[in-house]
Amino acid sequence: MDQAATTSAGMDQQSAADGEDRKLRKELGLWSLMAAGVGSVIGSGWLFSSMYAAQTAGPAALIAWVIAGALMLMVALVFAELGMVRPESGGLVRYPLYSNGRLAASIVGWAMWLSYVANPPSEAAAVVQYASKWWHGVYSSSAGKLTTLGTCVAVALMIVFVIINYFGVKSFARSNNIVTAVKICIPIITVILLLASGFGANHKAGGLSHNISSHGFAPYGISAAFSAIASGGLIFAYTGFRNVIELSGEAANARRDIPRAMVVTIVFSIALYLCLQLGYLGSLPSSELAHATGWHGVNLDSPFADLAKMLGFTWLSWLLIADSSISPSGSGIVYTAANARNVFGLAKNGFFPRVVMKVSDKTGVPVVAMLVNFVLGAAMMVLLPSWHDIVEVLSALVAMTFSIGSVSLLVFRNVGLGGRAQRLRGMPIVAPLAFMVSSLVILWTAWDTLLKTLIPIVIGLVWFAVSFARGNRDPGDIGGGLWLVVYLVFTYGVAALGSYGGSGVIGSPWDSIIVAIGSLALYWWGVRAGTTYLKGHERLLMVLKDRAGDDTDILSKVDPTTT
Repeated sequence: MDQAATTSAGMDQQSAADGEDRKLRKELGLWSLMAAGVGSVIGSGWLFSSMYAAQTAGPAALIAWVIAGALMLMVALVFAELGMVRPESGGLVRYPLYSNGRLAASIVGWAMWLSYVANPPSEAAAVVQYASKWWHGVYSSSAGKLTTLGTCVAVALMIVFVIINYFGVKSFARSNNIVTAVKICIPIITVILLLASGFGANHKAGGLSHNISSHGFAPYGISAAFSAIASGGLIFAYTGFRNVIELSGEAANARRDIPRAMVVTIVFSIALYLCLQLGYLGSLPSSELAHATGWHGVNLDSPFADLAKMLGFTWLSWLLIADSSISPSGSGIVYTAANARNVFGLAKNGFFPRVVMKVSDKTGVPVVAMLVNFVLGAAMMVLLPSWHDIVEVLSALVAMTFSIGSVSLLVFRNVGLGGRAQRLRGMPIVAPLAFMVSSLVILWTAWDTLLKTLIPIVIGLVWFAVSFARGNRDPGDIGGGLWLVVYLVFTYGVAALGSYGGSGVIGSPWDSIIVAIGSLALYWWGVRAGTTYLKGHERLLMVLKDRAGDDTDILSKVDPTTT
């Protein structure tokens, strides 16, 4: 295929994408966007993460929550600015394409898609696991996973998520606003009662000071706190904010509301999860810790519900069982909506056939994309019928895919996209810091778990190679994305030789120091490569500047994947 034919095909693809974009309805206000973010955060993560974090790190899990929260706040600020400059449904997979070309977008796109697809199954699995308190036979405590019946129930619940979203973004927003308003109250009540128990209001609780002093603040070392960020599901617990960006193309006033919704979501999340972790650490009966011979051995099927029952709060236990259906289901509804926009964005990138980006004329929803996600999510539910198994792999993928937004931000600034009103203060410092900490989270992931994340990365590389061989050849794609390949080889290489499940050739803290310094050097390479790429694609840059200048939809005259 010659360059002219490639350009013509690309222009047709982008024109089709713009036509489908205009069918999306800009009906989401500030409250709906905040409800999408907060509603995703208060899902299955708050029901399980405190226990798994304590299992991994003991009371030092508090350090892990602070680091994870700081990282997510920095990442949220990065995507808040990107969302102001270019609000677009499916934007998370579009920004790497605009800033660094098809090679980078292929790797990030596939990894991000699979990490997104895992969300509805994880929420459905959480509902069924908590339901095992009254519905016996859906979860096996000894195996630590759903039974065949439980898996079928979880898949059926995922079908409900799809049906609710089918009736349009306004229907989704209304149902989610109500669910979010209800489910915010439950964790707050839980926090108040557990904290009161941990400080001596309930004699059955071990007490915060006793539980910490008897086993030590960091019984498994400080490095265990770093590992807990991914393995304990902490990154997963915070990631609900990304749905605000995925839905930004349907926001009524994206430039005003996106940053506000993002920051509110993260600040609320940090406060909530720190309080929940404190409550869990302090209220766990000392007899339970002694019987389990330490934090590693404490394994509750329904952590907070079981804990409430141990403390004599029977009514709270049943309230939590009821909420275990509401909270994850609400998040599952939001993730189903956002995931469809993610695949919609990938289809606009050319990674899927045009039919996948088809938006329903009746409801304004990318229905085909939603169905594609459901099929893959159901398959994942069958292969990984465990909340913890799903979340471990997902967290490492999220850290990698989120880090790329920091590169896109400075590339956009370097080429003049967005005015002063669309730029947040301090981002030239925040963006590289977010990239560095994301890289450290990848390193701190257990090596056997990190190996599993290579699958979508390899798929993305193979997809790009096949596309390039078939004639979609833009030399700028190689120059714009080669740094990302080197970055992944470097980070995974250090992890393989490091102290977090690797061979141990590079000990702690030297593996972290090497990744921190190396990632910053590779970050600046990525920014320079992206700046060169975008400046070399003048027509794309012209269209992006035009689009950054107003909120109206216009037909593109150029495909962003071609010169």
